[in-house]
Amino acid sequence: MSERPILVTGAAGFIGSNLAVRLLEDGRRVIGVDDLSTGSLANLSVARERHGGRFEFDRMDIRQGGLAPLVRRHQPDVIYHLAAQVDVRRSVEDPMHDASVNVLGTLAVLEAARQGEVRKIVYVNSVASYGEPDEAQLPIDESFDPPALSPYGASKRVAIDYLQTYEQLYGLAWTALTPANVYGPHQTTAGEGGVVATFIGRMLAGEPCTITGDGEQSRDLVFVDDVVHALALARDRGDGERLMIGTGERTSVNQLFRALAAATGYTHEAIEAPARAGEIRHSSVDARRAGQELGWKPWTTLEEGLAATLAWAADQRR
Repeated sequence: MSERPILVTGAAGFIGSNLAVRLLEDGRRVIGVDDLSTGSLANLSVARERHGGRFEFDRMDIRQGGLAPLVRRHQPDVIYHLAAQVDVRRSVEDPMHDASVNVLGTLAVLEAARQGEVRKIVYVNSVASYGEPDEAQLPIDESFDPPALSPYGASKRVAIDYLQTYEQLYGLAWTALTPANVYGPHQTTAGEGGVVATFIGRMLAGEPCTITGDGEQSRDLVFVDDVVHALALARDRGDGERLMIGTGERTSVNQLFRALAAATGYTHEAIEAPARAGEIRHSSVDARRAGQELGWKPWTTLEEGLAATLAWAADQRR
């Protein structure tokens, strides 16, 4: 095992904070970076309290020039790049901000890695960077590659082009993982899996839940621990690969609502609202290639994942 630390951008966010703990539990030293615009220091409580001797946190905007000196000082072996603007609707309203965070931020990471002799970048892509598939095409694999439907999706795709360019020019290794709709502890209502966090929060508070459209739109819900395991494996595997990470199964919003209502004892009917313009109807991914390249497969059932997420959310309320 390398004695060099691992750096995680977006470390105070949903996936980043779970990843930081996993890497620390694996015995690695971890440098966490986050500007706390959407992440929270509370998400890092386990990393700081249980692994404080091997965990360091730096609050910074990676676009402002501080990342390269930090990388030169710590000489990380691998950088996990999770820092991003993840709101599709905001990207439509303000494409310049989205590009600044997601494109220029990624360039800042790549330049810091190049100057600091980092071995590898592991990048987290998004299913929203691809267009809407026909239902007959599901689950999609890495060959599905239509143009993005939002500035957010375009910015995430451009980042992979830059990863490929830096590999060709400077020999910087990379792996890009494209998780399906991730859910689990530390999640907020933002992002593609936010419906789980939204429903849980409202049900535990006894507040109304809203379902847009007919509720039959479906998603591939993958538990955060499974995604973090894929990220951990990608540290030393899957170089030069863009890999889908998901279960291949679809859960409708109506099914999710009913499952969570039963688990929480929520007795209210959902409020109906018009479908959101531009919302993808169905989504799921084929992760067989991740199995071949990483030795990864999902192991958490939806029932187990929802129970763990509910337990965490209930504990936070207490």
